[in-house]
Amino acid sequence: MSKNQTIINSANQVFELEGQAILNLKSYINDDFVNVVDLIYKSKGRVIITGIGKSAIIGNKIVATLNSTGTPALFMHAAEAIHGDLGLILKDDIVICISKSGNTPEIKVLIPLIKSTNNTLIAITGNEDSFLGQYCDYFLNTFVEKEACPLNLAPTTSTTAQLAMGDALAVCLLEIRGFSSRDFAKYHPGGALGKKLYLRVVDISSQNNKPQVHPDTNIKEVILNISKNMLGVTAVIEDNKIVGIITDGDLRRMLTKTDNFINLTAKDIMGVSPKIINENAMAIKALELMEGNDISQLIVCKDDESYAGVVHIHDLIKEGII
Repeated sequence: MSKNQTIINSANQVFELEGQAILNLKSYINDDFVNVVDLIYKSKGRVIITGIGKSAIIGNKIVATLNSTGTPALFMHAAEAIHGDLGLILKDDIVICISKSGNTPEIKVLIPLIKSTNNTLIAITGNEDSFLGQYCDYFLNTFVEKEACPLNLAPTTSTTAQLAMGDALAVCLLEIRGFSSRDFAKYHPGGALGKKLYLRVVDISSQNNKPQVHPDTNIKEVILNISKNMLGVTAVIEDNKIVGIITDGDLRRMLTKTDNFINLTAKDIMGVSPKIINENAMAIKALELMEGNDISQLIVCKDDESYAGVVHIHDLIKEGII
């Protein structure tokens, strides 16, 4: 077998093992899982997630997912917890401890301390008979048959199962909270995902120049107007209404059709059915219109259909919408 084929086979085996491990979790979704979701949903406190080693890394990711979907969460490293960080846990907080074995020394020291504060302890582990499994209030089973690591040593399948269980918790909580795309945008205002959910056309077009000419404007002035505003387009406006559009493409087509254009005006070469978008529309809608019509600019209008400006595809790229 070639080296390349060996690599491909190894990768596929990892996907098969980890994929099957995730599917096997379906049989472990029971009353404890339902009760945990309900408990967190009704809680007045936060979710404190703890763990050590690779489980700690997974815990950090689950915390990030919970926070971004409306469930306040913090990570507390199990080793640091027994050296002062235990003070993170407040009266109404719920603690989730993640551990493959459930028997690591740090976990064994930490669990009695958590129990002494009367905080609810939830276990995410694959070993129900472990120290963690025996002393937790709720047990979320992430048992896996074997690791994807051929030595069955490096946490691979087990951490994938832990992550999937955390995602399941977050999604269930998101759904029963009625968490919406608008809520999501509040927690992601600086990222591309958030911008797709809250950025409006006016937020972009208002930063551009507002190129416009009259139907009777001569071609020389039209060319100067387009060049000056650097948007590759100008709107043709009459009585504050949009009656047409001229793009740099229209100018090139004009040059191929006539050698004498000095007496031409805007109305002679303008397009009379420009693609228009309301300034209050979402920016992602502007992108959809541009892509659907294979164009680079849109004329922007106000609610009364009067001219408001131009949005260019480069603006959307700059904002990270694309």
